[in-house]
Formats: sequence, C-alpha cells, structure tokens
Amino acid sequence: MGEQKITGRDRTLSKILIWLPSLIITLYYVPNALDKLLDPNQTGKIVESAAVMITAGIFLLTGTALFLFRKTMLLGTSMLVLYMIFIVLIHMYKGKPSEMVILILMATIFAAYIRQPQLLYRKL
Repeated sequence: MGEQKITGRDRTLSKILIWLPSLIITLYYVPNALDKLLDPNQTGKIVESAAVMITAGIFLLTGTALFLFRKTMLLGTSMLVLYMIFIVLIHMYKGKPSEMVILILMATIFAAYIRQPQLLYRKL
C-alpha cells in the first residue's frame, strides 16, 4: 500500500474542522457575556446584583479570549468550565433542565481536546 499525500486543501479542511467546535462554543459564550454586560439588571436570576452580572460577563469574555489562544487555552478552558459547573448547579437548584448546560460544558472540554489533545495528558 502506498502512502497518501496530504495536499494544502486537506490541511485547510483539517484546520477548519479542528477549529469548528471552538468557534461554535465561542458563539455561545460571547453573546451570553455581552448580555450580562449590557443588561446587568436582569430579573429572575439567583443573584440580581448588577455587579455580579458585570463580573460574570467580564469573566466569560476573558475566559473565551484565553480559550481561543493556544498558549492560554488551558486557563481559558478552566475558566469556562468553572463558570458552566456553577450554572449547572444553579439550574439544578432552581429545578430547571440542566442537560443542555451539561452538553455545553462537555462541548467546551471537547473543543479544547480537539485543538490540543496533549494538554489534557499529564506528563510523568
């Protein structure tokens, strides 16, 4: 059996497919963060403090930005996962469905793994 040549088109398609989950995740986090920053006086939330909402929005934007850069992806992923774990707990506390939030949490970890699988392996 002969070796297959990898063309430039295949590399481009591969990069697009590797980045696609991260971009989709970003399309969830950025509007969520902007909503918290632009409308901090949201009602019906567990904490109705504008300061907490603004802090959460800044935390999300920072985590998303760090998630997108290769050198800081582990820190950004950790921030986003920490936020989503907190949101899962809030949904469970309020009796709201938490399955979708858990899927977003898992998708965040999956997107980081697809881009840099070696990050999640501990080197001995």
